[in-house]
Amino acid sequence: MSRHDRHSIRDEGEGLCRDLPSRPVPEIGTVLVSGSTGYIGGRLVPELLHRGYRVRAMVRAASPEHRERWPDAEVVAGDALDPDTLTGTFEGVHTAYYLIHSLLLGPDNFESADIDSAVNFLRAAEAAGVKRIIYLGGLGDMCSHLSSHLRSRMQVGEALQSGTVEATILRAAVIIGSGSASYEIIKHLVSRLPVICVPYWARTQCQPIGVRDVVRYLVGTLEVEDTAGHTYDIGGRDVLTYESMMRVLASLLGKHRLFVRMPFSHIGTYSYIGSLLTPVPATITQCLMEGLTDDVVCQNDGIRRLLPFEPLSYREAIVDAMTREEQDRVHTRWSDAYPPAHELAVKLAELPGPAKYTVCHSLLTRRPEDALFTCICSIGGKEGWFHHNWMWRMRGMVDRILMGVGTSRGRRSATTLRVNDVVDFWRVENIRPNEMLLLRAEMKLPGMGWLRFNITPVDDHNHLTVTAYYETGTLLGKLYWYAFVPFHFTIFTSLLKQIDRRSAVHE
Repeated sequence: MSRHDRHSIRDEGEGLCRDLPSRPVPEIGTVLVSGSTGYIGGRLVPELLHRGYRVRAMVRAASPEHRERWPDAEVVAGDALDPDTLTGTFEGVHTAYYLIHSLLLGPDNFESADIDSAVNFLRAAEAAGVKRIIYLGGLGDMCSHLSSHLRSRMQVGEALQSGTVEATILRAAVIIGSGSASYEIIKHLVSRLPVICVPYWARTQCQPIGVRDVVRYLVGTLEVEDTAGHTYDIGGRDVLTYESMMRVLASLLGKHRLFVRMPFSHIGTYSYIGSLLTPVPATITQCLMEGLTDDVVCQNDGIRRLLPFEPLSYREAIVDAMTREEQDRVHTRWSDAYPPAHELAVKLAELPGPAKYTVCHSLLTRRPEDALFTCICSIGGKEGWFHHNWMWRMRGMVDRILMGVGTSRGRRSATTLRVNDVVDFWRVENIRPNEMLLLRAEMKLPGMGWLRFNITPVDDHNHLTVTAYYETGTLLGKLYWYAFVPFHFTIFTSLLKQIDRRSAVHE
């Protein structure tokens, strides 16, 4: 990780709560943040640290990257679905943030997992004597027929408030921010579709909220004791339809789009098509789209009296998200936590022996290590893979058709990488500056795959190497490997030559 990247990570929390009308209370003791590697949790942890709190970040699997990312926080491993792993996690904790959800498991599995997680979390908190729980849930009219996603969010809140710990529930609708799933869906649909089909449920009412306002409310709720034990709706300044939200974004992007109202409204079809056009997989898209049939407008906004700051308008939240993308300052993305349990995936170093299938290609170059490594770390995303991009895109398209992650997840930053960052259908498993980058495959595979780049000094040259590793024990897995062997030489030798050539601009 570069000095610039470490500096940007430590700066993530600066400024969001500068105008918050509440006073930090670090004297309360330890604050636990569950879901700390998720989209909201990853922004809340640095903000709490910046305001002087002693923070304990709960992750599913500890990694050196977490300690580098939050050097002033305590990092503990715990899984709310496994009560045994929570032993000791809540010791000395005053307030615990519950930012866990199982939406990534898809519409058939997340409801039961959500309730089990909440109950386990509450029991562990009660046993440790935790004073408060703060939960970010979903907004919806409890008297109407809710989607399974919103209903689950409500049930989690009820479960957390059923115990002896005072639980505050914040209910938000669509969260708009750089890297949020909702923003990614809207932006890609508007960017890619000249004609946008509008079903009836795209004309329901919504009160979107900017991600920075969500973080402000989460921090403010901790600092205002009168919020303990209550439920509040939080939203931005505007109430819009989803059609209006897309129209506003099209205007900001300078895109002329034709909106056509359609009688066809099957959510499963729309979510699948949406998953092919956006970086967000169909499992998440379907859960989110099911919630579009409900009006999600703030009813109980009493928190505005306790925390009287002016939230962003929808347009301001969109502009803020676009600005952060342009400045390459996106600190967290929805894809940080997708696919589910990626932290628990088998690492290359954890294989019982060498990978069964390996192919290696190399190039001798006079380019300096730092220039080569900078170029390697810019692979993927908008930059592409330098050569034969159509092959990478085709593999990504096939993966999306098979309900995989595809290549459209892109990357968090165009210039920097850290462990667990997403790079298209890969994830950074390990990184050693100017020496090695190891990527783990997250596309649909009949096995496990890795791609490793190495830079090794040899006299006055550098040996640039790319190695593909593949592990499988099935016949289908073996057939898959041998089917792609003919393409390895062309793809990898061209990639090495392009890295060598393009690194000249970084010397």
